[in-house]
Amino acid sequence: MIHFDDHLGLYRALAGVGSLTAGELTTATGLQECWVLEWLRGQATAGLLGYDDNDRFELYSCTAAVLADEEHSLVFAVGAFGVPLESDVTDDGLAEAFRSGVGLPYDRLSPNAIHRSERMLGPWARLPLVPHIIPTLEGVEPKLEAGARVVDVACGAGVVLLAMAVAYPASGLYRFDPSEHAISRVRERINEAGITNVTLHQASAEDLSPEVPFDLVMTFDCIHDMTHQADAIAAIGVALTDDGTWLVKDIRSAPRFVDNLANPVLAMLYRFSVATCMLSGLSEPGGAGVGTLGIHPLTAEEMSRAVGFTCFRIHDFEDLANLYYEVRP
Repeated sequence: MIHFDDHLGLYRALAGVGSLTAGELTTATGLQECWVLEWLRGQATAGLLGYDDNDRFELYSCTAAVLADEEHSLVFAVGAFGVPLESDVTDDGLAEAFRSGVGLPYDRLSPNAIHRSERMLGPWARLPLVPHIIPTLEGVEPKLEAGARVVDVACGAGVVLLAMAVAYPASGLYRFDPSEHAISRVRERINEAGITNVTLHQASAEDLSPEVPFDLVMTFDCIHDMTHQADAIAAIGVALTDDGTWLVKDIRSAPRFVDNLANPVLAMLYRFSVATCMLSGLSEPGGAGVGTLGIHPLTAEEMSRAVGFTCFRIHDFEDLANLYYEVRP
């Protein structure tokens, strides 16, 4: 319902306007009042809208930040409420994965998975990445301004890549992603924006080459989805310049399950894990399948040092869902 209501623009119509009757919201949206009233009552029942005895409904400011303010709110989360998986994925692919242990390639989840990740990653890419996160990385920002080689590995719909391409036009941006759906969406967004400093490759992290090394490698919310993390991290290591940086964003988690129980969205993260991340991570023979919460700080540092990285720094940018790791040779 949240996905559907967002599609209709109902949350945006309610944001910042105070309380409305069903008739007033109908006038504002051009929808049918009988449907709008039923929707308002359901949303009030769920606690997402305020309600008073005069049959007026109001979108709370905190709810608006989560459901309506996509451009300015870091807690915007409508992307987490996507359309349900198709029946062939759940009834066939996912059920068979439980029986056989073998998952599904990411592209079996349809283009909807890319659009969902685009809206989940969007606020943290558009708002703090360039002005706040990049400047904290040792020596990275001057390189980007002068003209660096940057590769974005398997980061969804390219929100991160495009933000960087616009902010640092002297730099060359590259995208490596095995997903045809992801590459198609990134190409579409590049063409829409008229961006010319981006090159796309439908390829995996393991395909990164040391022949022309990169100054910055970015992996955002994707290491835990990979089938062979150790191979991917090793390839990233040899594809970096001697003074290059690997910026990792991954789910904020702890090594022990009991230590994660205080996370108020833990159930949702495990839903993602079963329906997406485990499927992807086990989609090849010998796949790791660590799940959504499988790359916590201890694991991330151990895997980085195992392939030769010597500098590992944790950044907490008050992203409620993620931690960031600055990793260098």
